[in-house]
Amino acid sequence: MATNTSLEERMAAVEAAITELQKQVANPQATNWLQGITGSFKDEPAFEEVLAYGRAIRQGIAPCFI
Repeated sequence: MATNTSLEERMAAVEAAITELQKQVANPQATNWLQGITGSFKDEPAFEEVLAYGRAIRQGIAPCFI
């Protein structure tokens, strides 16, 4: 009978998780998309290079590739 108890406990956990997900879907929290991605590229070496290119373009010291 231990298997039945385990299965019942597992089903109760699944039902609780579904209930929580339904609550979250019913009442979504407003999120700022920018805050969600801020800092996501901090450890990406290519990102620093992209920032440098952007600064150079704004300052007019980058060659034009267009």
